Amino acid sequence: MNNLVIAIDGPSGAGKSTIAKLIAKKLNIVYIDTGAMYRALTYKLLMNKIDFSDLSKIKKVLRQTHIDFKNNHIYLDETIVDDEIRTNIINKNVSNVAKIKDVRLKLVEIQREIAKNKSVIMDGRDIASHVLPNADFKFYLSATPEERGKRRYKELTKNNNNISLEDVIKDMKERDKIDSTREISPLIKTEDAVEIDTTNKSIDEVVDFIISYVKRR
Repeated sequence: MNNLVIAIDGPSGAGKSTIAKLIAKKLNIVYIDTGAMYRALTYKLLMNKIDFSDLSKIKKVLRQTHIDFKNNHIYLDETIVDDEIRTNIINKNVSNVAKIKDVRLKLVEIQREIAKNKSVIMDGRDIASHVLPNADFKFYLSATPEERGKRRYKELTKNNNNISLEDVIKDMKERDKIDSTREISPLIKTEDAVEIDTTNKSIDEVVDFIISYVKRR
């Protein structure tokens, strides 16, 4: 397939990244995890103790930061940060970084550049509505906050994070509110997106449905 562009949106914990990775592998196209890009920048800001309201310092960091994907790993300034960006401290702060206008402008620029001349599948909060509005296929993955919280809790406990399921669900709902009400590119379902409720579906079921849908068209 040449120049196939698939956009997947949805709230945190809906299974976007896992599903998009598997689809990319099965269709032999490039996977771009936009959420990981925002996580990587959040990680760098936290490590450098930069206040999220200090726009001048954030702009400086953006100019000096290189984020890329190679062999299914995310690189921050040439260093793999796959595990570092999946901790609870990043979960709690990434939405506040993602809503900063200058951050979104810079990362969207990078995302669009990557998608220009390649077949890609990209997931995030505003891919179909903003980043890749002309994508060939658009999907919106959803699930109940409780189910998404359970999934995120399972992910976090793998890294020995000391947190309760109740706190994870609470943080999930708060993040949903931030993502859907932010002024810049809020989380929305576009009219032309196919919605898939993943609450009672397995990863393989969703992957098979999307691939079948793409191939039928």
